[in-house]
Parts: sequence; structure tokens; C-alpha cells
Amino acid sequence: MKFEGRVALVTGASQGIGLACAVSLARQGAAVALAARNQQKLDELAQQISTAGGKAATFVIDVAEEEQIKSGIKAALAHFGKIDILVNNAGITRDQLVMRMKRADWDAVLSTNLTSAYLTIQQVIGSMLRQRWGRIINVSSIFGQTGKAGQANYAASKAGLIGLTMAMAREVASRNITVNAVAPGFIETSMTAALSEEFKQNAVKMIPLGRVGTPEDVANAVSFLASDEASYITGHVLNVNGGMLMG
Repeated sequence: MKFEGRVALVTGASQGIGLACAVSLARQGAAVALAARNQQKLDELAQQISTAGGKAATFVIDVAEEEQIKSGIKAALAHFGKIDILVNNAGITRDQLVMRMKRADWDAVLSTNLTSAYLTIQQVIGSMLRQRWGRIINVSSIFGQTGKAGQANYAASKAGLIGLTMAMAREVASRNITVNAVAPGFIETSMTAALSEEFKQNAVKMIPLGRVGTPEDVANAVSFLASDEASYITGHVLNVNGGMLMG
């Protein structure tokens, strides 16, 4: 139980990668603050964790809304007393070629995927600084490293998370707080489920390991970066992409 006594906050915890991260951390002993927009899904996950012997509490937060972030994390801190581990996972897509992309779609993606991470970090960092221990893991994307046509807003937001990760790592390293990112490749989630079968088959051809990743593959990487075993790793981007991007 490597996270016994630790409290983790996971955004976008109601499904996909966020759900897998929450389950993984809880299974290893962390009490988990589950944050997302859907109360029903959060309650179902909290029940799942509780049934398995873990600890979880739910906090409805739309990370595109600053006041919801502030009030939700304030409630989580009041409930648990601290936050040791922050997983910034919440994200959306609004795909379109730049020449046709509406400003509202650019703003929505940047706000949800990038600005929210800055705001959540601001709200939890005080707790980490006081105890001189913390782990912040930002969920970026392979497309924040390579770019992707039709996803300028998404790629920019995920690249921004990498820059934020490195800047924050330098700011708080002296207080024994590490800040890292994971960059998933093609992962089987609701976001990728909507893609055509032809697209998926072509994507698999570009993956040396020959398979699409699972949310658990990403959750395992997040759990490692949150652990004491990763205490000498900070400002790093851990690729979880089956070899799709190397170097």
C-alpha cells in the first residue's frame, strides 16, 4: 500500500484515464478526491472504490469554471485535510481546421485542458508546500509533442501542459515536490471510440507494440510518478504510446 496516508485529487475522474488513475491510486492505499462534472458517474466510481476497501469522496467540478475549481478544491481540503497528489487529467476536444475553427472552440479547449491545470495547481500547492511533499502529474498527449492536423487547439493545450510542467518543477523542487507529465498515445477511451474503424486500424500500424493502449497503461505510469520510487524524477514527460513516438 505505497500510498497509505496520502490523499490524491484526480480531475476528469468519471471516465477513461481519470477513472483508471483514481482506481489505481485507491487500490494502492490513497484516499481519492474524485472531481468531474457528472455526479452520477462520480458516485458510481466512489461506490466501486469503497466496495473494494478504498476511500473516496466526490466533488462536482467543471474545470472550465474558475469558481468551481476554487470551491471544489476548498471542499476537498476541508474533507481530507490535505492533498498530496494532484492528477490534472480533465480534457476535451473541439476539432476543426484552423481556418474554420471558431474562437469559442479554441477558448473552450485551452480553458479546460490548460488553464484549469494552472488553477488547480494554485489551489493545492499551499498544502504541498506546508508539508514539504507533493506530486503533480499533468496528463498531456502525444499530439502536444507532434501536433495533429485539425487539432491545433488540442495540441496547443497539451504542449502548454508540458511547458507548465517544466516551469512548475523548477519552482517547487526545493520543497520536495515533483511535477511531471505523461503523454499518452492512442488510448482506448470514449474520446477515441468515436473514431472510424479504418482510422483505428491505420493508427495501430504506426504503433511498434502493435496495439492500442488502455487507460490502465496510463494509470500505471501516473501511479509510478506519484510514488516515492520516482522521487528523483521531476520536469519529465513520460511517453505512454507503445513506441509511436520515440526520442
